[in-house]
Amino acid sequence: MSDAIFALVPVYGGWVIFIATFLSCLALPMPASLIMLGGGAFAASGDLVLWTSALSAYVGAVAGDHTGYLLGRRGGTGFVERLKKRGQVGDTVTKASEMLARRGVAAVFLTRWLFSPLGPYVNFISGAAGLKLRVFSTGSLSGEAVWVLLYIGLGYGFAAHINEIAEVASDLAGILAGGAMTTLLGWALFRKRRARA
Repeated sequence: MSDAIFALVPVYGGWVIFIATFLSCLALPMPASLIMLGGGAFAASGDLVLWTSALSAYVGAVAGDHTGYLLGRRGGTGFVERLKKRGQVGDTVTKASEMLARRGVAAVFLTRWLFSPLGPYVNFISGAAGLKLRVFSTGSLSGEAVWVLLYIGLGYGFAAHINEIAEVASDLAGILAGGAMTTLLGWALFRKRRARA
């Protein structure tokens, strides 16, 4: 599926990048980071325009974040509780809830690009928890700018080595997500143990 979507990037350009980032911010399985790398690489080769690729990715990501926020606001805490009962998704939602409760706007900012697997769930939880829209937007707008500039920039700057960059970026995202989960679990265990003592 990723290859088929990736092949559409030079044909439909900004529309594919917009849709991929929008849907990925709603927890739908889209290879948005890979598509942004491709958008940057195609811009470097002259097949796409750099600012169009970057703007499409940014607008799609911000629109996806805010759609998730509004879905969470409309669905309320019941929506988040239903997500928590969904096996592995439930674990991710729980970790995202804990991160948001501790870090607020910093959690929104960091889950746009550094801990991106938690991002869509932070969107839903932020809305359901009643985080002020202005606070959420601050984290979303700034975090998505980092995400887009990072991936479009890497694709543009290292177009000749795009396959290697994509592999490293994928591995790094997995390592960072795993590290975040381990840290959150360790912290939760530490707090439980301390409370018992």
